[in-house]
Amino acid sequence: MVLVALPKDRADQLAAELLLEGVDAVAIDGPSSVREHLHAGVDAVIVPASRDALTPDLIAACDRAGVRIVALGDSDSRLLARLGLPSALRTDAPGWEVAAALHAEASPAVAETPRSASPRIIAVWGPQGAPGRSTVAIQLAVELARTGRRTALLDADTVAPSLALLLGLGDDAPGIAAACRRAETGALDSAELARLAARVGAGGVEFDVLCGINRPTRWPELSAHRLHVLLAACREWAEETVVDVAAAVDADDEATYDLVGPRRHAATAATLAEADRIVAVAAADPVGISRFLRDHAEVRRLVGSTPITVVVNAVRPGPLGIDARGQVSRTLERFAGITDIVFLPFDQRAADAALLHARPMADLTPRSALVAGVRRLALSLSPAPAVAAPTGGSSRGSSPVARRLRSALAALAGSPTAGDRGSAS
Repeated sequence: MVLVALPKDRADQLAAELLLEGVDAVAIDGPSSVREHLHAGVDAVIVPASRDALTPDLIAACDRAGVRIVALGDSDSRLLARLGLPSALRTDAPGWEVAAALHAEASPAVAETPRSASPRIIAVWGPQGAPGRSTVAIQLAVELARTGRRTALLDADTVAPSLALLLGLGDDAPGIAAACRRAETGALDSAELARLAARVGAGGVEFDVLCGINRPTRWPELSAHRLHVLLAACREWAEETVVDVAAAVDADDEATYDLVGPRRHAATAATLAEADRIVAVAAADPVGISRFLRDHAEVRRLVGSTPITVVVNAVRPGPLGIDARGQVSRTLERFAGITDIVFLPFDQRAADAALLHARPMADLTPRSALVAGVRRLALSLSPAPAVAAPTGGSSRGSSPVARRLRSALAALAGSPTAGDRGSAS
């Protein structure tokens, strides 16, 4: 159910239009009455985009109830950003447009992935310069767990492991190093992995974490052979295994004089070779894109035909000027032939909160635009995504054009038909 907490005439009209779109909507007496109408069946509330409506009490009540907030009207974008809300729709947005926004921000729990899908290894890689690999890996694990699949998160970064610190876990935990030692002796199975992992809860779901090595000098413990055995065991243990790896692959090491000694970045190369899909993260600035273009070619040569999803992180106009997305898109297409790109917005508030509290963003800023972006990324990576129904109702089975025409006609006529149907129900 969706609560429409707007001025009475507008609330009645929009509720009627949403009903035509298959959304169970109810008009109430303004934002001041939202708290008394919150209950288990409410999915979202539509309020004016004003300081008077978006009060701390309202936001706290919606957070406690797990209810999303959609704002309508002209407002200071900085206000909505501080509150962790997406951009407001215009005041006179028709029902089909509001329904589309509700559908786009809907929880991915309604698009649960079938359990029959094969287990996968997803490697999160990016070039030097902290493009946000670990941040994306953590939030991706949260969102994949939301789809209903058992998810594990591994820190295989042998240069700057950080998942333990980012998640508030002890960096002296046995983690991936102990798992690799068990793999060497043939004693690694699902029960042993579950014992070595830390269980982390975030955003109403849980996932397992194998922390990384606590000192970069321990890199020889994560050899290529051990990683291959470990990842094979992970396929039996979890349905989705997200692995955070270091930037360098050093494939040219094979040409050095020592052909049997350990390789400095063998963990990264082994994980990329074993992965079913690679999420390649680039920073949205000139240096980050340049580094990505140089290293992406080497990674593509190493992994062959393995699908690579390119994610450009922290997109903002500051370092790139006007039309940041367009500039990045044209550059990646021209120099690497990359046309399918996922853009993640820059959200300093969410990033700072995650660092301060050592928790995933989904726990602290659930309405962050960055969280929503990774959620869409997770759904796009789903092996067999189901089509989610619009919030609060089921699809009417008609085309988007027909639904828009019905909304427009209902608005022009004062929505009498929708109102009759709403009262009859």
